[in-house]
Amino acid sequence: MKKLRPSGGYRNAASFQTATLIYDATYRFCEEFVDARSRTLDQMIQAARSGRQNIAEGSRAAATSSQTELRLVNVARSSLEELLLDYEDYLRHRRLGLWPLSSAEARAVREVPRRFKEDQSALTELTDQQRWTLYAPWLEHERAEVRANAVICLIHQANYLLDRQIAALEAAFVEEGGYSEQLAAARLVERERQRSEAGRQPTPAGAIPSCPKCGRPMVLRTAKAGKNAGQQFWGCTGYPECGGVVRV
Repeated sequence: MKKLRPSGGYRNAASFQTATLIYDATYRFCEEFVDARSRTLDQMIQAARSGRQNIAEGSRAAATSSQTELRLVNVARSSLEELLLDYEDYLRHRRLGLWPLSSAEARAVREVPRRFKEDQSALTELTDQQRWTLYAPWLEHERAEVRANAVICLIHQANYLLDRQIAALEAAFVEEGGYSEQLAAARLVERERQRSEAGRQPTPAGAIPSCPKCGRPMVLRTAKAGKNAGQQFWGCTGYPECGGVVRV
């Protein structure tokens, strides 16, 4: 049976791939430039990890809960915002420069994915290591200032992608409803199909059909009035609560 809602597939999402770069870059940055005894080290690594992992968890949760998916993507977005502040604090506390968004350095980092604009699959199909290599001139730079600013650029990109993803999820929830609503609608469609099938096909001799409306066993009855008076039919044993009928 085909799944009612798609889920997974997060590894091919640009937001997840960018979050993976951010997590790996943050891990290496903290190893080299943040005091191992500082609480900031754990906080930065956990924030970076949360950004990545919650995108994945939200994607898997999409199969059964729109609200859970939306909540987890929002958690990922919030975690990356926290990480952004940590990097900005690092630069400010050490009197290091923060690249303006319009600077040549920031534009160079942003230009990396734009090289693949005409063929997005070429970028998404890269391995994590191949994607890292594209950003290695900044993410492996000997100066902490360059590394921190490059990761800040990546966080801005990831946040932009997540904002769009959240907006799309909200719109889909408003238009299509949540998983429970979609499941109920699909059940109604299936019941109607079963009812139609039961109406078209004769009941095998000796077989007691199930009610097409509620699934309970049926009983053979004879119409007492109306145009079908005297004719037999299968009626639901749940009558009068259920008025399911199958023709003999």
